[in-house]
Order: sequence, then structure tokens, then C-alpha cells
Amino acid sequence: MKYKILETPDCDDAYELVHDALRKRATIVIFACCKVNYEGRALSQLNWGERIIMIKPDGAFLIHQEKKVEPVNWQPPKSKTRSYIKNDNLFLESHRRSPKELLTVEIRKIQFISYANIEDFEELEQAGYEKDMSDMIMEKPHMIEEGFTPTTREYSVEHGFIDILGKDKDNNLMVLELKARKAGVTAVKQLRRYLQDLENTDNDILRECKAQKKKIRGLLVAPSIMDDAQELLDEEGIEFVAIEPPRELKRDKKITLDAF
Repeated sequence: MKYKILETPDCDDAYELVHDALRKRATIVIFACCKVNYEGRALSQLNWGERIIMIKPDGAFLIHQEKKVEPVNWQPPKSKTRSYIKNDNLFLESHRRSPKELLTVEIRKIQFISYANIEDFEELEQAGYEKDMSDMIMEKPHMIEEGFTPTTREYSVEHGFIDILGKDKDNNLMVLELKARKAGVTAVKQLRRYLQDLENTDNDILRECKAQKKKIRGLLVAPSIMDDAQELLDEEGIEFVAIEPPRELKRDKKITLDAF
């Protein structure tokens, strides 16, 4: 199930939804009357009131009041969440190991609770660097490897746009996903999804590859890569190419390539 919503659920139903959502690594949103306690680098307490609670798949835990942009209480990514029932109320605990912190939310009346399995593989692009990386590679394709020939940019597939399509010196198809910052697991999953889209759709590119008995190579292009992302790349048989984005842009938006 992609998402689930319950209105004014009882404590047991709400607990089951949270338990299911945490297992599925889904994003959880709760509008409820709650009380919050924090123990860690300081101590704080927020008495009963209606608030929005959000728990993200990366472990981030946020509690929002009706005002201000920032959450009134929060725990960062990699925190661990657990839920339990006590005295007919639902409890949520978010633990952080280093530094040691504990955020406890007691919920006594839920207006609605929901979870959603969100698919979003894009990252915020700053200063146009990913487009400028693309321009740079189109101008100097040997940066990827000798014999690489780019053919198409922004090739549309079901779940988005492939940054660059091209061919290697042996005429194998190359699918490039560009990231201007250190690449994580999300970038690998995005490229994997694009490769699946390409291979599962009847198109001229795939037919040509099959007719010529050529391979489809996936390449993640970024300045560097996280360890867990490298492990997933190795599992998926996807390649990594380390390239720094252009660091300066000319006023006419052309790329400065002095560093290369």
C-alpha cells in the first residue's frame, strides 16, 4: 500500500499503523494532542497541546506547533523510533546514541494519522551545478572515459529524466546520473530506477542494444560517494566516476574550466 490514513483512530489502531509504517520505512504524519519530554544535552517539557508530528524514513523526528518554520522539538536523521501503549495512551520515543538524547511524546487524542511511501530521488540543485556538469561533460566527454560519446541529454523515462545518454568505445549504451555533491544511497536508487525504466520499456534504444548484443552501463557521476552508496553500487553492478562540478560560472553562464 502506497499510503494509509486513519481519522480519529483508537490507540490500538494508531499503534498498528505506526508499527507498520516504521517497518516499511514510510513517512508518518500525526495531528494529535500530545505532551513532549526531552532528555539529553538539556531537559525540556512541553505540556499538552495540539501539534503535528512527523517521522521520516531517515530517522528524523519533528514536532511542529501552529507557528514558526522550525519544529519546537526534533531529533536528527539516524535517530531510532519506537512506539508502545501505556495507560491507554500512545507513546513515541526517539533515541539518539551520540550524543545521548531521548525525545518522548505521549499522545492522548489523535485527529488523524497517516503514512506514505514517498519516492523522491531529486536533490536541491544549487547554482545550476548539475546542469553545468552536464555542459562540461558534453564539451569534454573524455572526462568520463576515453572513447565516450554523449548522444542525448534529459532523456525522458517513467520516473524522471536521464541526465546524459551516450556510448562507450565498444558501442555499449551508457546511462549517466550527475550529482554536484557527495552522492548517497538515494542517488544510486534513482539511477537504478532509471535503468529499470529503460530496460522495461519498448524503445528504439533498447531494441538497438539487443540487436547489436550490447550492454547497458549505469554510471553515477559525482565529486565523491558515501560508503553505503558504494556498497549498493557494487551490489547493483553500477559504476562510479569522480568528477568535480565547475566551481565558477561566467556572467554569460558559460563554464569556467580552468580547474580542469
